[in-house]
Amino acid sequence: MLRLVENHSLPRTAAFFDLDKTVIAKSSTLTFSKSFYQGGLINRRAALRTAYTQFVFLAGGADHDQMERMRAYLSRLCKGWNVQQVKELVAETLHDLIDPIIYDEAASLIEEHHAAGRDVVIVSTSGAEVVEPIGELLGADRVVATRMVVGDDGCFTGEVEYYAYGPTKAEAIRELAESEGYDLARCYAYSDSATDVPMLETVGHPYAVNPDRALRREAVAREWPILVFNRPVRLKQRLPSFRLPPRPALVAMAAVGAAAATAGLVWYASRRRQSAAARAATAARLARV
Repeated sequence: MLRLVENHSLPRTAAFFDLDKTVIAKSSTLTFSKSFYQGGLINRRAALRTAYTQFVFLAGGADHDQMERMRAYLSRLCKGWNVQQVKELVAETLHDLIDPIIYDEAASLIEEHHAAGRDVVIVSTSGAEVVEPIGELLGADRVVATRMVVGDDGCFTGEVEYYAYGPTKAEAIRELAESEGYDLARCYAYSDSATDVPMLETVGHPYAVNPDRALRREAVAREWPILVFNRPVRLKQRLPSFRLPPRPALVAMAAVGAAAATAGLVWYASRRRQSAAARAATAARLARV
């Protein structure tokens, strides 16, 4: 069982989560291939190829070479796509496609880290147009994701501006730690892939989640905890969780509660007086009879 109680007198901390097969059960980018096909962004052949790539990704994970081939393929594929259309397609299908494949265990961890006062940061190789809405759905505080170059016409050029992968993820985490004041020795990180070893070794509390074979060997050698997530569940089917509102809101809520309690006491006292008066009147009528 993780100890997630935070001492707020110490420097800030965060929990960094890889996305695909760590928080959700599939590849976030490839999951939207059907939506992109229906939206006219890709043809049937490309849709079938992405479905096959998704199968390979799920069956055995993806090593460095496979990830590079996937990146090159997706870069060529999205060349000429209108960015606004991509965002609209993702927004329209986000709940139908992503909500059912979120791991219950990951959602619980995110809640626990927030309750302990930690920021939650999603760090993903997938594109920002896909990762940012998913991060918002999960309640993440920040997102680090791959960014594609956008031309003056509002379309992807097929070139990569920033690739959030391998050592680049670790660099992004260190930069965030510097800008946000995170104490990395007290931070947490979660991933399923050996390509994220640089990210995991950046923090004091690394966890291998559903690890591929290479990461499992690394985790065993380094004595990193290994977690198994296997319960995808819709967020709306989970028990509702509530974050404490900001302090001014708490004060306002307390004031409203006090006012309601006072009003209730006044109403109750009034009803008591009315009932007593009614009983006295009834007794007087009976005495006259």
